[in-house]
Amino acid sequence: MLSVLPLYLLFAAAPATPAEAPIEVEHALVTLIEQVEVPAREAGVLAAVEVREGQIVAPDDLLARLDDAQQQLAKKKATLELDIARAEAQNDVDVRFAKKSTDVTRAELKRASESMEKYNRSVSATELDRLRLEAERAALQVEQAEQELRVAKSTEHLKQNEVDYAAWTIERLRIKSPLAGMVVEVKQHPGEWVEPGKTMFRIVRIDRLRVEAFIDAAQITEGMVGRPVTLSIDLPGRDLGEFSGKIVFVSPEVDPVNGQVRAWAEVENRGALLRPGLHGALKIAPLPADAPRPDAIKSADAVKRL
Repeated sequence: MLSVLPLYLLFAAAPATPAEAPIEVEHALVTLIEQVEVPAREAGVLAAVEVREGQIVAPDDLLARLDDAQQQLAKKKATLELDIARAEAQNDVDVRFAKKSTDVTRAELKRASESMEKYNRSVSATELDRLRLEAERAALQVEQAEQELRVAKSTEHLKQNEVDYAAWTIERLRIKSPLAGMVVEVKQHPGEWVEPGKTMFRIVRIDRLRVEAFIDAAQITEGMVGRPVTLSIDLPGRDLGEFSGKIVFVSPEVDPVNGQVRAWAEVENRGALLRPGLHGALKIAPLPADAPRPDAIKSADAVKRL
């Protein structure tokens, strides 16, 4: 019978993994993680630009707006029509009056019928027919008033959609930032004609930057992704200090010419001191001694499947 060792005994019996040495890359390049070219969504005259080059923006910050005078008038008209439609939808006077008229005509018909039963020929047949017709007409007027009220409520919803659409068209004339970053390029100015899809701004993310490096394939081990890194930038006459981050990607391909593997890390751009295009030295720290090793994790998964 196959016996299964507890996990802690299996790991205790496994040979100790030799400590890994840090990897040092002398030449690493600082690049952007993310940048975006912000286009206009509609054609029109550029009314105002709200930002300038070098300005830091947050997501949904207003960058510029196109002339929206026509759309504002359309929204105002739709809003007034909505107010009228809402008032009509809430006005049930006709319904209440029709129901009251129905009650009166039915009561009158009832009295006439009772009088006819007690006193023969006290009410003529023609009069009874007229009263019956009036009662039926009153009932139909109730249905008509209720139908008109339902139409008024539907009209209210229709006018609300028109107001929403007018607001949507105005919003499309506003150009907003899709991400947090720095405006590095403003391509159009107030008074110019803007075409939809044409780039108006370029924004780059600067709170985190990418550091690209090439590592000797012999130094690549399992569990490289996630290892902490330290970036040092050496500028003449200026010490920027060190920047911390971690490895986020290691290419599965080895360059057949130099035997190197492309990898990159993401580092926090402390104080916005780093700039894309800078070169520096990258130090990749080893995994902590108590961190779970990939081979140990695979062994644990294999035991669970037994």
